[in-house]
Amino acid sequence: MYLTIKPFLVLLCMAGAFSYFFYKTKALIDLMRAAPGGVIIDRIPERTFMFLREVIWQSSVRRNKPIVGIAHTLIFWGFLVITVGTLEMMVEGIFHGLTISSLSPTVHGWYVFISDFAAIGVLGGVAFGFYRRLVIKPDYLTNGLDAKLILVFTATLMISLYGYNMFRIPLEPDAFINSYFILSTPLAAMFGLNGASSSLAFAGTEFFYWVHLSMVLGFLVYIPNSKHLHVLSAAPNIFFKRLGPEKAFEKTDFEDESLEQYGIANSTQLPWGMVLDLYACTECGRCEEQCPAAMTGKPLSPKKIIHDLKVDLLSHSKTIREKGDLGAIPGFVQNEGEISPDVIWSCTTCRACEVSCPVGIEQISPIIESRRNLVQMEAAFPAELQTVFKNLENNFTPWAFPADSRADWCQELGVKQMSEHRGAEVLYYVGCAGSFDDRAKKVATAIVKLLKMASIDFAILGKEEKCNGDPARRAGNEYLAQMLIQENVETLNKYQPKTILAACPHCFNTLRNEYPAFGAQYHVVHHSQFLRELVDSGQIPLNNKSDERITYHDSCYLGRWNGEYDAPRALLKSAGVKLDEVERRRTKGLCCGAGGARMFMEETIGKRVNIERTEELTAKKTKTVAANCPFCTTMITDGLKDANQQDDVVVKDIAEILLEATGKG
Repeated sequence: MYLTIKPFLVLLCMAGAFSYFFYKTKALIDLMRAAPGGVIIDRIPERTFMFLREVIWQSSVRRNKPIVGIAHTLIFWGFLVITVGTLEMMVEGIFHGLTISSLSPTVHGWYVFISDFAAIGVLGGVAFGFYRRLVIKPDYLTNGLDAKLILVFTATLMISLYGYNMFRIPLEPDAFINSYFILSTPLAAMFGLNGASSSLAFAGTEFFYWVHLSMVLGFLVYIPNSKHLHVLSAAPNIFFKRLGPEKAFEKTDFEDESLEQYGIANSTQLPWGMVLDLYACTECGRCEEQCPAAMTGKPLSPKKIIHDLKVDLLSHSKTIREKGDLGAIPGFVQNEGEISPDVIWSCTTCRACEVSCPVGIEQISPIIESRRNLVQMEAAFPAELQTVFKNLENNFTPWAFPADSRADWCQELGVKQMSEHRGAEVLYYVGCAGSFDDRAKKVATAIVKLLKMASIDFAILGKEEKCNGDPARRAGNEYLAQMLIQENVETLNKYQPKTILAACPHCFNTLRNEYPAFGAQYHVVHHSQFLRELVDSGQIPLNNKSDERITYHDSCYLGRWNGEYDAPRALLKSAGVKLDEVERRRTKGLCCGAGGARMFMEETIGKRVNIERTEELTAKKTKTVAANCPFCTTMITDGLKDANQQDDVVVKDIAEILLEATGKG
């Protein structure tokens, strides 16, 4: 009787679970399809390789956290293997006797052999997951009932699989497949099942069959309503993620007269890529762990802002999908809401969150788009930015210096300008800091001396140079940023330089990654890269090498934004200095606190980011901290002053250290 109705019961359970799953999944897909923009599929071979590397091979999960990554990899690979057997169990429950053996006994045997090992690997990963959540309990990890429940689901799924296999052995003692159960067979012997009666074996097999099937179908129903939606969305999110330049912000088309909204105000305006980002987040907290704002007591948590955006989006799902009263949907940035203005303005855009995310989520994008809305639609931004915007508009620099004085710093250095030397091989884009900040002027002077020492044919733009647009763009004033960018683009295209040299990573990043969208694509190098080539080629002779022990600070916009970590270190090594590296370096390097236009805003909440970083750097007890960015130099110097260590430790740019190594500094 039971075997007669079993196929109908299995079919009924599967139909109910799969129907609900497809219903909920379709709603999520429809919500993403209702989002602005469209799917752009390009560079298929590159994306395929990335998919294989980061999804199948799980490299991104193991990055920076190898033990956690290995545990996740065991679970992921185990599920891939066991899913085949689970499907086989479903089919066999409906069509009794139909298994993989029906197609190929040998293939079935080897599959059983592999799956027996895979299940124990999954259990090992689950055990570590429990240990991490119940014993280690890192602060950044979302550790609620949801996370523990999924571990229970997974463990029960594997245990039921072993139980099913153990009882099948005495039920079919002569089956050839039994010899392939490399773990289930000794387990059956351990529990004394080899001599079990056929009725007990049958009851045990069916019991564990239904436990396993219930876990699978329950998990299927559970996924669309939980943070484990990432099981479905992480893989496509990685496949469709932005390919280089990784972070060239979207360009607003101000000539589009139909455009009524600048930036993003509410969940109806999130583009499909951001919606997929929200689905893909598993709340692992790696982003929060590395975020300088979160670790210094600011209200911003990259993990939480993605979670809050997802909650807001799903709360309006029906209205968006059915195209109801979209105008009634409120903005997600609210003074008393989960996403407050303080959350949005705390971000330094350091990209620590994005680089650490194993599924390719771009946490910075919704923050910048929110700033664009606040600035351009609501005129709501920190008061100190008003002065910055005014200076950028009138003087083309964040500071109140006249534009005509931009080249005054090098009057006695004999530096030519492009207007008088149009054929210069290298255009040295000095930047606002190098032109106006007294400390940065010394770095600019060191670079000029090194270029002359190497007989480089270079020139500067002088008063024709304007701020690259980075501060305005990251502060949300896209219109002002584009005004500056377009004027610079016109100037650059007039001279057509072969190489643009920038000493500021913010200038370097913007010119290299964002100017191409505005019609100016040039070979742009950071001074650490250019000077390294000159040293390697022997054009800069080093005669006064030092064996001083120093600490090096990675700047965010050279490192995480552009992947350059080696050139500055190679230069310092060439100069003879001994690097005493801090723990948070390279991809984990801690921001100085100046990026994202934070350089020009007051920091009144929590601990100052620059103080946190300065304390870490000075803990090495070196006399010198090396930097490659004028903003970093300023912020760390200010941190030293705050700690009354300005007489004990000095911050030097790598160009200054290199110049000293030549004996002509």
